[in-house]
Amino acid sequence: MKRSDRRILTTHVGSLIRPPELIEFLKAKRAKKPYDEAAYQRTLKASVKTIVRQQTKAGVDVVSDGEFGKEISWSQYVLERLSGFESRAASGDPYAYGADRKKFKEFYEELDAHDGGARGGDTVVVGPITYTGQAQIQRDIKNFKAALATSSATEGFLPVAAPASAIPDRKNEYYKNEEEMVFAIAEAMGTEYRAIADAGLLVQVDDARAAVTYDRQVPPKTFKQYRNWVAMHMEALNHALKGIPEEKIRYHVCWGSWPGPHTTDVPLKDIVDLILRVKAGAYVIEGANPRHEHEWEVWQNVKMPKGRILIPGVISHATNVVEHPELISQRLVRYAKALGRENVIAGTDCGFAQGPFMHRVHPSIMWAKLEALGDGAALASKELWSKAKKPAARRAKTAARPKAKAKAPLRKKKAAAR
Repeated sequence: MKRSDRRILTTHVGSLIRPPELIEFLKAKRAKKPYDEAAYQRTLKASVKTIVRQQTKAGVDVVSDGEFGKEISWSQYVLERLSGFESRAASGDPYAYGADRKKFKEFYEELDAHDGGARGGDTVVVGPITYTGQAQIQRDIKNFKAALATSSATEGFLPVAAPASAIPDRKNEYYKNEEEMVFAIAEAMGTEYRAIADAGLLVQVDDARAAVTYDRQVPPKTFKQYRNWVAMHMEALNHALKGIPEEKIRYHVCWGSWPGPHTTDVPLKDIVDLILRVKAGAYVIEGANPRHEHEWEVWQNVKMPKGRILIPGVISHATNVVEHPELISQRLVRYAKALGRENVIAGTDCGFAQGPFMHRVHPSIMWAKLEALGDGAALASKELWSKAKKPAARRAKTAARPKAKAKAPLRKKKAAAR
């Protein structure tokens, strides 16, 4: 994993807005209408190549494939790559929406209407969970590596779902308890994680669910019960990552992609120790959201494990306002002063597209934000690296002063002689 050893590098969380020509195929597939499979595969490959080139043109150093190979959302896509699940009509879930939705019920009714409905059916575990997506992940790897080979990108990563976030709100009718089910998911998803790392790419494990579940569990559950739930999932994730070098792993945590109030989010300080249990080379953590921007201060008091990197979100995916480069620079400098400039990479809060058919900003604004990210990182780099030179200059002046004083007695002796 590259570090910001000469300047602040830039990246993002992974999911980017799909181009219209690709969406047409995905619409046909979802509606179970006829389509040309060969043409779809050609369009997918060409779209990945184009999106990689657009990222580097916008100033992104560490790029993704945009998650273009996923035909469902960032977390539900594993339904097409895992066995053992069955879809059913929705039966209701006391934790499905959480305290924020209850507190701002009228707002969420409007948001859901705009988004075309808030919830689909249930996904139930009815048999042993195994990984069946070898063909899909190898296709995604092949397309991405081909695109990287013709780009100027510093590095490439592929996003994958964490065990906690894979198929949210799933129900278990096969395993003896939730923990056994979670470890079965982790064991299966480990196949995907290793395939990416073995191909020489970075693995980014996406885990919005770890933080969001607080809003959905507490109350009625206690905070201690919630922390135990998170700790269990961190243990499962480390099990899935076993054998993969830490420097090949990025772990992403956010508080959900929806543009809502977020008044009932769990504070970062209350779960940061659990996040740092994940054996990853970098932590990609939301930081531009107004409910969480102040949490940069957490890193003044928390000791980052040696050798690891923080990728804070310094631009938002959920607002059409384009952040000013100077604001981005200020955010980055704060993190760099707390952790060391070489331990910080500029990132985004979350993906710009939660799935093929949902995005929070217009494509033109997405690119404007990524360009601002690059400009802000350049400003931060200028400040951080130019300041580093000043102490050396001061030391040189200090070293020169004794020489000047040493000449003074000689001048006095000459004056006495005259």
